[in-house]
Amino acid sequence: MADTPGTLVLAATPIGRLEDASPRLARELAGAEVVAAEDTRRLRRLTTELGVTVTGRVVSYFEGNESQRTPALLDELEAGRRVLLVTDAGMPSVSDPGYRLVAAAVAAGVPVTAVPGPSAVLAALAVSGLPVDRFCFEGFLPRKPGERRRRLAGLASEERTMVFFEAPHRTPATLEAMAEAWGAERGAAVCRELTKTHEEVRRGPLAELTAWAAEGVRGEVTIVVAGADPGAGVPTDDESLRAAVAAREATGLSRKDSIAEVARTAGVPKRHVYALVHER
Repeated sequence: MADTPGTLVLAATPIGRLEDASPRLARELAGAEVVAAEDTRRLRRLTTELGVTVTGRVVSYFEGNESQRTPALLDELEAGRRVLLVTDAGMPSVSDPGYRLVAAAVAAGVPVTAVPGPSAVLAALAVSGLPVDRFCFEGFLPRKPGERRRRLAGLASEERTMVFFEAPHRTPATLEAMAEAWGAERGAAVCRELTKTHEEVRRGPLAELTAWAAEGVRGEVTIVVAGADPGAGVPTDDESLRAAVAAREATGLSRKDSIAEVARTAGVPKRHVYALVHER
C-alpha cells in the first residue's frame, strides 16, 4: 500500500440534459487515473459530448461484475491512484453500482468524496407538490407481487413522503398495488423523463394515477407518495400487522417492543399480534 492512499470519487452524471453536467465532472473525468463506468459506451458518448479526453484507464463496473471488480479497484486506491466512479445517470451507489466499493474503501481507510449533481430522487421530490420536510427513499420495489404486497404493507404506517424508482412497464401494477395497500385517495406524483424533452409530472390520488398509467407509461419513472396520516393507525389485516412488526424490527426495535407498538397503533390486542408473528 502506498504511503498515501488514493481517493475514490463518486461523480453524478446527467439524468437527462447534458448541460446539467458540472465543470467539476469534466475535470475529474479528464484527470482520474482510473475511471470505473457502469457502461463504457455511454461514458464515451458523455465524454465526446463534453469535449473531454479521458487519459486514465477505463474499466467497466456494473451490477454483474461489481463483486469481482471491487478488490482490483481497491488495490488501485491503496496504491495511491485516484479512481472515478460513474454510472449511467445520477449518483453512483444510489440504486446503482457503487456501494460495495464505497464500503470497501471506507473499511480500508481510503478517502471517499463525491461530485454532486443531478438526482432523480431530489428532482422528483421537489416537483411532486408533496411534503418535503421529511422523506425516505425506498428504491425499487420487489418484482414479485407477493413480495411487493408485503413491502407495501410494511410501509402502511410510514409518515414520511416516500420516493420510489420503477420500470415503466411495471408502473401500472405498482400504482395499483399502492392504492390497494394504502388507499385509493393517498396523494402521489408520477415523474417520468425528468429534465428531458418529454418530461411529465402527473399528480393526484393513487386511484387516478393508476387509471392514467393503465394506458402505458414510457421513459424513466420516479414515484413520490405522501406519507400516512399520523392518526390513521396501522391496517388490521394479518399481513399488514406482520409487516408492520417486521418493519419496526428492521429499525433495531426488539420484537417485544415492536409487537407492543403495532398493537397499540392498530388498536388490536397485543396477544393477537404476538400470535400472528409467531405462528410461522
